[in-house]
Amino acid sequence: MLHRRRGLPDDWVNIVETNVALWRVLDDDERALLGSTSDWLLRHKHWEAAQGFALVDEITVTIAVQAALLVLRLSVDEYREVSAIVVYPTSMQSRGVYAGPVRGTVTDGVVPVLGEAHGRRGPVLLAWDQARDAARNPGRGQNVVFHEFAHKLDMVDNVLDGTPALEHRGDFARWVQVCTEAYDALRAGIERPPLQPYGATNPAEFFAVATEAFFDVPVALVEHEPRLYEVMRDFYKQDPAARSSS
Repeated sequence: MLHRRRGLPDDWVNIVETNVALWRVLDDDERALLGSTSDWLLRHKHWEAAQGFALVDEITVTIAVQAALLVLRLSVDEYREVSAIVVYPTSMQSRGVYAGPVRGTVTDGVVPVLGEAHGRRGPVLLAWDQARDAARNPGRGQNVVFHEFAHKLDMVDNVLDGTPALEHRGDFARWVQVCTEAYDALRAGIERPPLQPYGATNPAEFFAVATEAFFDVPVALVEHEPRLYEVMRDFYKQDPAARSSS
C-alpha cells in the first residue's frame, strides 16, 4: 500500500522520544537538523507497505529519523540512489544460496531477510519489527536501517565495493588500508569486536557492519578499533562516541 507523501506529523517528537533512543544524546542543533532531514526523506521518497501492512506515522518517522542520522552532516543528495522505502511487518523470506554459518560454506534454502538495498535506484526493504527494536534498544552493534542505508551510500558511485564517495582523494588510500586490515582479519576468522562477523561476507557488507557499529556502539568501536573509527568519523563528519560520553 502506498503512503501519501507528506512530511513529519505534528507529534513527530513524541514518536522519536519513545522509539529512537539515540535522540537523547543529540544536542538541540543536531535534533533540529535531524528533523529537517527526516522531513525531506518523507517528502521526497516513496514510502510503501508490503503484505497489506498499514504505514502509520510511528513507522515512517522511526525509520526516517534513523536513516537521516547517517547523513546528518552530509548532503541529502547522498541518498539519490534511494527511490523508495518498502516496509514489511517482519522479516522477509528469501530462497537462494547464501553464506553458511561456517566460513567457506553456503546454504541453499529459505532464509529470513531483515532488509535489502537494491541497486540502480532501487528500493530499500526493511522489516519493521527489526527497525523498531534496534531503534529502541541500541548497544548491540546491529541496526537494519543503518545497515541498508549504508549500502545506499556505498552505491552512490555505482560500485558496491565498501568504499563510499570520499570527499578528498587523499582519504582513499587511508580508507582502503584501514578497512582492508580489519576486513581481512574477519575473513580469517579473527574476532574484531564490536564488528559483527557478517562483515566478513564481502567489502560492501563490511562497510555496512562498520556503519552499524559506528552509530550503535561508538564507544566500543573507538576503544577496540580506533583507526576504523577515525576513518568512519571523517567520512560521516560525526563523532558519536563523543556524544555518548558527554
